[in-house]
This record gives sequence, C-alpha cells and structure tokens, in this order.
Amino acid sequence: MTLTDQQLTRILGVIVEETGLAAKQVANTVTLLQEGATVPFIARYRKELTFELDEVQIRQIEDNLAYHSELEERKVTVLKTIGEQGKLTPELQTRIEQTRTKTELEDLYLPYKPKRRTKATIAKERGLEPLADIVAAQELTAGTPEEAAAPFVNPDKDVADAAAALEGAGHILAERLSEDADARSFVRRVSGEQGIFCSRVAPDKRRRSASSRCTTTTRSR
Repeated sequence: MTLTDQQLTRILGVIVEETGLAAKQVANTVTLLQEGATVPFIARYRKELTFELDEVQIRQIEDNLAYHSELEERKVTVLKTIGEQGKLTPELQTRIEQTRTKTELEDLYLPYKPKRRTKATIAKERGLEPLADIVAAQELTAGTPEEAAAPFVNPDKDVADAAAALEGAGHILAERLSEDADARSFVRRVSGEQGIFCSRVAPDKRRRSASSRCTTTTRSR
C-alpha cells in the first residue's frame, strides 16, 4: 500500500510517541527504509541522517512502520465496508481514524462485520429489537417484564409467548454487549492486569509432573 501524505504524517507522529526518538530521526529513517535501505546499511553508513541511531532503534522504527502501515491499510477497508452499509457516522469515522491498535480497530468493526445468522439476527427478524431496547433502558416502572413483552408475542414469527420474546431480546442484548468496543477493551484491560490463568494435569496423566500451574496473563496490542 502506498501511504498518503496524511497517513504517513499520522504514522510518523505515532512512532515518535512510541519510541521517544526525535521527529527528525524518525522521519529520516523512515525515508531511508522506504527507499529500500536495510537496517544494517542505515546503521553503518547513514549515521549523519539518523543522528547515530543504532540497529536496535532503527529496527524498532522499521517494525512500527510496518505495523502502522498495515493498520492504515485495514482502516481503509473497514471505513469503506461500513460506509457501503450506510452506517458510518462522523463519530465512528473519527474513532476508526484515530485508533492506534489493530485490536481496537477490529473491535470497532465487529458490529458491522458480515456474519452468519445468529440467534440475535433471528430475534431481530422476529421484530424483537424494540423489546431489547426497552430491557436495555431499564426504565420499566410498572408491570412485569412479561407484560412488557406481551405486545411482541407473534406465533406467526415463532414468538409463542412472552418468555420466548424475552429470550430473543436477551440474545440481541448479549450480542450487543459482546460487540461493544468499549466493553471489550475494559474486559481485556482488566484481564491483562488482574487475570490469572490456571491449568491442571488430567488425573490419568499425573506422574511426577506438577498437578497444577498458574500464571498471570499478559496483554498485547
């Protein structure tokens, strides 16, 4: 992918922040890399342009450039796909353009990503999304959930009773939550900071090995 000037400027700014190197060092190194120069060549013969960067620092710039170039390319695809669905709002476009990780980008794209029919999809086809909105609002001040679901009962659409309507609404809400970018980010952060992964040896496999092992989780972008 050939980066636009806007994309390249955005990437350079991110690399400067992530590496802590001077803007001129990053810009000159990126130019050399784009011209086809190798990391060892740049480190040995282009010290006057990189201001004495070593191979480790140049490699870091190279890796970040590759990562964020791929990210920018993916953003183009995501924006186009959501736009074709007529669901690209200015707020969503801004969030997509400003994201710095592939994980966050895919979280933002998830609700709009083409998928197979799910229980939530079927519930929507049965007209239960308004009921899901009522449940999500948590504003039911009178009556029971079953009474709120009664108007959505429709045997012709396989919604036999209020319980079936509420079950369908639950499927819709479950999918919404699982596809919410902020919720996914929160769970990932908490799991990364506090999560503990444990495994145990199956009883028939126990010999001299430890019976269990636990380790803390780690996060990646």
